[in-house]
Amino acid sequence: MKYNPQIHHRRSIRLQGYDYSQNGAYFITLCTHNRECLFGQIQNGQMILNEYGKIVEQCWNNLSNHYDNIELDAYVIMPNHFHGIILITDNVDNVDNVRAIRELPIHELPIHELPRQQQKQRQQQRRKMLLPKIVGRFKMNSAKQINQMRNTPGISVWQRNYYEHIIRDEKSLENIRNYIINNPAKWQDDDYNLTNR
Repeated sequence: MKYNPQIHHRRSIRLQGYDYSQNGAYFITLCTHNRECLFGQIQNGQMILNEYGKIVEQCWNNLSNHYDNIELDAYVIMPNHFHGIILITDNVDNVDNVRAIRELPIHELPIHELPRQQQKQRQQQRRKMLLPKIVGRFKMNSAKQINQMRNTPGISVWQRNYYEHIIRDEKSLENIRNYIINNPAKWQDDDYNLTNR
C-alpha cells in the first residue's frame, strides 16, 4: 500500500512526561512492517510458528538475560504482530509493582505530532528509559536474525513504533493475560488480520 499522509500519519502514543523506567507492568504490541504475515499461521485456533516466529520467541525469552530488573509475563506471537507483558521489578514483588501504579490514569490516547526538534528531544529522552531500550533490543535482534536468515539485510521487519499500555491493577493484568492467551483463537476477528478487510 502506498504511503498516504491522510491515513499513515506518524504520531507518538507515549505518555508525555511518564518515566518508562519505573516499576510496573507494561503491555506492549508490535506489528510487522506493512502488517506482513511473517511469523507463521493460525491453524485450528493455534499459532504455528515458522522459523521467523521461532526467532522472535527466542529473542523475547532472551531479554531477561540482559536486564536484571525485568520479568517477562504472558506473550503471543501472531502471524503479523506480537503482544507481551513486561514487568519492571527492581527485584521486588510483582504484585507490589502493579499496586505502585494503580493510581495512574489510563493514557491510551495518541499525542499529536510535535515539531521535528521536539520529536528529536523526546526520542533522546526515551532512549534513556528502560522500556524503550528493552523493546528496541527485542526489535533489533529479531529483525537482524530474520534478515540474516532470509538474506534481506536492512529490510524492515517491524513497524517503526510500538504500542504500550500501563497496567494499573491486578484485574487489568489478568484481563490482558487472558486476551493474550485467547488471541490465536480469535484471529478471524482480529483487527490486525488484514484478510478480513
